[in-house]
Amino acid sequence: MKVLHLCICLLIAFSGARGFASEPSADTDPLSGVTGLLAQEHQHSRPSTPPMSLAELETAALANNPEIRVAMRRVAIAETRVRSAGSLSDPEFMYRGWGIPLAKPWDLNQTQHMFMFNQSLPGPGKRALRTQLASEEVEQVKAELEAKKRDVTAQVRKTFYDLLRKQEELLLHDEQAALARQSSESARIKYVVGRVPQQDVLKAQIALTKLVEHLVMLEQDGGLARARLNTLLGRDPGSPLEVLGEYSPPQKLPALLDLEKSALENRAELAVASSGVEQGEARTKLAQKAYTPDYYLNAGYMLMPDGARYRNTYMAELAVTLPWLNRGRRDAEIAEAQADLSVDKAEYDNQRALVFEEIQEALIRAQSAKRLVDLYSQTLRPQAQATLKSTVAAYQADRTDLLNLLDGQNTTLEVELDYYRAASELESRLADLERAVGAPLTRDEQESNIRGPQASLPQITPEVH
Repeated sequence: MKVLHLCICLLIAFSGARGFASEPSADTDPLSGVTGLLAQEHQHSRPSTPPMSLAELETAALANNPEIRVAMRRVAIAETRVRSAGSLSDPEFMYRGWGIPLAKPWDLNQTQHMFMFNQSLPGPGKRALRTQLASEEVEQVKAELEAKKRDVTAQVRKTFYDLLRKQEELLLHDEQAALARQSSESARIKYVVGRVPQQDVLKAQIALTKLVEHLVMLEQDGGLARARLNTLLGRDPGSPLEVLGEYSPPQKLPALLDLEKSALENRAELAVASSGVEQGEARTKLAQKAYTPDYYLNAGYMLMPDGARYRNTYMAELAVTLPWLNRGRRDAEIAEAQADLSVDKAEYDNQRALVFEEIQEALIRAQSAKRLVDLYSQTLRPQAQATLKSTVAAYQADRTDLLNLLDGQNTTLEVELDYYRAASELESRLADLERAVGAPLTRDEQESNIRGPQASLPQITPEVH
């Protein structure tokens, strides 16, 4: 019986010891699992190359972009064709031996030797029209080169601001991570002294882990933008590259009529279509010149056989084509050239309509993006900053819980990120508008440059009494 009582007492004592061991200890730190991860994730590598500005990137792209180089070679090829377009055809030399006796084929003294020189001469005006046609082709290829340059410049500008936005978001992320660490430390201290439940500490841990996830996505998007920009510069996509700049939106966007007028003068695609019309006109004139006859000149020296009265003689020939005898073919060629010219004019009108539509769409998007930037900079950002400062002060004074503090941090982070996205989107839309117009926009009057982040985030200094 005494043995039974002893076993029961030991069992009760063992169960109590296990229950005491299962209680949370004041020395346990729930954040120890994420602290090392954050310390590792937030150690950003420093750039090994000096950062490049937007002007430097555009200059490098215009000099080294592969597509621009291909277009420049096409211009060089087209220029070489101009010199040969109006040239004469190759002259011909001909030897003819007449009257060679079959009985004595080696007796060249009985042969009539003829040395001929032939040259064809196109009708008046044909060579000039061919040269004009080749020159218009050069202008067309040059316009295509300018269009490619403008397209590459727009892509460089848009990718530059994408990468700049990622860098600004990374700085903002570091500030938010520092604030989250302060919140977590405050929650841990309050949990140790028993002022907050353990779930507040776990929520702080989740918030820190979400920031690590956000950092991973930021680095991914930044790497993709860096690879695109390196490709546009004609460099290896994996080359290190950092950018340096700021957002400088114009205070006022140009009017639609001014943009359309500028596009008619500067848009490379319209220049290509206009050159096509001029080529069609030159081809039509050349087809009409087919009724002008061509000439063939032949001149030669003849050495007559022995015994001839005159052994040294010469000959001259003039041949003229008669194109009006082949009127059906010439009229068909003229009708085909005129039909091609009407197609070229229709293509120009269509291209102009497409350009005007592109300008209208780009202007609408730019205006919307500018309104968003103004909304974030003048209203949402100050409101989010004020709300976060108020929440931090309330949390320090124990007038609110950690959930409201984390919600304020997330709201501020989303507003700041949306602000930089809107600023980058505005620059991208301005790049699209410049590409649609074919010329850079005037930015004489600018708003204050957008830097980031503008205001320092509040500091959390927990006071434990």
